Amino acid sequence: MPSLINKKIILGISGGIAAYKSAELARLLMQEGATVQVVMSAAAQQFITPVTMQALTGLPVFTSQWDARIDNNMAHIELSRTADAILVAPATADLLAKLSLGLADDLLTTLCLARNCPLLLVPAMNLQMWEHQATQRSVQRLVEDGSTMLGPASGIQACGETGAGRMLEPAEIVEHVCAFFQPKLLQGKRVLVTAGPTFEAIDPVRGMTNRSSGKMGFAIAQAALEAGAQVHLIAGPCALPTPLESGGQIYRTNVTSGQEMYAAVMQSLDCDLFFSVAAVADWTIPNPAKEKIKRHSATVASKKSSAPQIHFAANPDILQSVAQFAKANKTGPNKSPRPYCVGFAAETSNLEQHASEKRQRKGIPLMVGNIGPDTFGDDLNQLLIIDENSKQHLPRAPKLTLARLLIKAVAKKLA
Repeated sequence: MPSLINKKIILGISGGIAAYKSAELARLLMQEGATVQVVMSAAAQQFITPVTMQALTGLPVFTSQWDARIDNNMAHIELSRTADAILVAPATADLLAKLSLGLADDLLTTLCLARNCPLLLVPAMNLQMWEHQATQRSVQRLVEDGSTMLGPASGIQACGETGAGRMLEPAEIVEHVCAFFQPKLLQGKRVLVTAGPTFEAIDPVRGMTNRSSGKMGFAIAQAALEAGAQVHLIAGPCALPTPLESGGQIYRTNVTSGQEMYAAVMQSLDCDLFFSVAAVADWTIPNPAKEKIKRHSATVASKKSSAPQIHFAANPDILQSVAQFAKANKTGPNKSPRPYCVGFAAETSNLEQHASEKRQRKGIPLMVGNIGPDTFGDDLNQLLIIDENSKQHLPRAPKLTLARLLIKAVAKKLA
């Protein structure tokens, strides 16, 4: 489902070469369901035309504070009063400096100063301009005044130099905007999330793992961050980047084995919510070989087999351990167990039965089931949320969409 349905976004474009990206940005915002009203500075029109933006958005573009199309001739007032946010992309060094000082000498700056809605700024400029003390003072003042900065990114710039100051790509900006509008259902909460697989060493070059990509756990961490929580993500071996949203950052701990994940979790239980999403190996090899096991090694089981005998031991049960801690750590006016535990069950059959039994066996209030292993590594999933009294099916959708729905469901239970 599109994330910006019924949202009206004023897209401000100031005069930088990155203005060419604003056309794609407008298109992607509209794909998410937003109505996009474009306001351009005079300098912006040197890089991209109002005709282009009007053709893409289907709405007339405003370029002058003296525009008479609005009855009272006050576009800077009328446009912002019906907007859910003003998004300026690109936001040049000149624009940032003007806004930080409260200067308003054209429609775009006047609109930003007269607004009664959030202001999101996407900086785009040369590396030296971005790092200049004057620009950094402007950014700091704007953030202190309540504006939200999206970026900048680092990379090759139009001038040929490389470094910070590059405008975020349109798809990244849209992700940030969608995240910005998520309800802050977990404001002030501390959330702990485990994600990804674990790796149990057999010898220095071999090991036992599983197909978990970490995508579902990372999506939950991002959704919790979007909902206003402080998030600690404990991740097994995976190549996913840490989710990062404006105004918040996820603290990440990387681990390898189930034992390491257990230790990291048990040291981080000063939290309100625990999402046990990681696919932790049930077994480990307690005495991995110190050298690579050779095919002809004396550790071979017999002449009939070239396979060594490997002895397994049970890994600690992280979810059950946290559940026991929570029961002994009841807090709040209702003396509720803390943290509130949400487990995950990846099953190959009889999902409802196995997930329900696992919830009862672990002693936790909420279990989330999904059919594996087909969902491992996929961007889509479908979930079954089970508590003591009810079941809720979440149909197949992107994992971030499901994560946001799960956060809403959990927040209701905490209310």
